[in-house]
Amino acid sequence: MLEPTPFDTSRPNIARVYDYWLGGKDNYAADRAEAERLVAIYPHLPKLARHNRLFLARAVAWLAGKGIRQFLDIGCGLPTAQNTHEIAQATRPDCRVIYVDSDPVVVSHACALLSDTDVTALRGDLADPEVILADPRLRNLINLAEPTAVVLAMVLHFFDDDSARRIVAMFAEAVAPGSYLVISVGSGDDQTGGRLAREYRAGTLHNHSPAQISGFLDGLDLVLPGLTDAATWVPGLPGQPLSPQIGGHILVGVARKRAAGILAPSRRSAHARRHEIETGDHRMPDTTPQADARSKQTHAPVPVGVEPLAALPSRPVFHHYHPS
Repeated sequence: MLEPTPFDTSRPNIARVYDYWLGGKDNYAADRAEAERLVAIYPHLPKLARHNRLFLARAVAWLAGKGIRQFLDIGCGLPTAQNTHEIAQATRPDCRVIYVDSDPVVVSHACALLSDTDVTALRGDLADPEVILADPRLRNLINLAEPTAVVLAMVLHFFDDDSARRIVAMFAEAVAPGSYLVISVGSGDDQTGGRLAREYRAGTLHNHSPAQISGFLDGLDLVLPGLTDAATWVPGLPGQPLSPQIGGHILVGVARKRAAGILAPSRRSAHARRHEIETGDHRMPDTTPQADARSKQTHAPVPVGVEPLAALPSRPVFHHYHPS
C-alpha cells in the first residue's frame, strides 16, 4: 500500500528530472540542478530521453494500427509531448488508456488534464503489480481478457534484475494472448551507465546489460527488430546489430504474448517465425518458395505516423499545472 507522499520541491524527483530533459516546465530548482549535474557526466541524456519518447510514439501507433485498443502505461511520468492516449486515439479513437504512477503529483497533474472517459490515471507502485492489476478502476476501463499493451517505458532500470523479471512476468501472465509488452531501459558501459547509476540521486538506478534486458522478455515473442537502440526501432524491419556498450543507450523492445498451443519460436520454421514477428499473426503462413519470394518483394517499412525528432515541441503540449 502506497503511503501519502508530501510534495517536496527541495529534493530532485524522477519524473521532474525527466520532464526537464524533455524541455518541460513542470520542474523545480532541485530537479534542474540534478538534471544538469547528470548532463555534465553524460551530455547525451536529453537526446536519449527524446529518442525514448519517439520510440514510444512509434510503438503505440503501430500497436493501435494492429488493432490493440487497450493500453496500460505504468510509470508514465508527467504529461509531455506525444502521450500514449494521444498517439493511440489518433490511430483508433476507441482506444482506452490507463496511466499509472507512484508519484501522487504525477497522478494529480494527469487527472487535472484528462477529461476523456476512456483515459484515466491512478496511483500505483510498479513493485506491486498484483495491486495495480486488482484496482477496480483499472478493471472498470480495461478488460484484461482482451489483448492489451502494457507499456513499461524507462522504469525497469529502477529495479534489480530479479525484480524486473518478476514485474514483466506478472504483467505478461495477467494479460490475454495477443497482448504486447513494450519496454525501454537505460543501459551503458561502466564508465557511463555504471557511473550514472552510482551518481543518480532521484532514485536507485541499475545498469542492466543487453543480455539481462533481453531476459526480461523471456517467454514472449519479440517483434522485429528485436531488442535494439530506441533511435533505430522501426516495427517489422530488421534492426541494426546492437553496438558494443560504449557510452549510454536506451534499449527497447516490443514483445507479444503468444496464444496457448503455439510452439516456441525455436520449434517453428524460419519462414513461420519471420511471418509471425513481422505481422503479429500466429496463423500458419504459406511456406512455399513462391510465397517466400513474394514476401521479400513486397516487404516495405511500416508507416509510423509520428513527428521526427526535430519536430517535437520544445515544451509540453499540455497546459502547465502545479499542485499547491
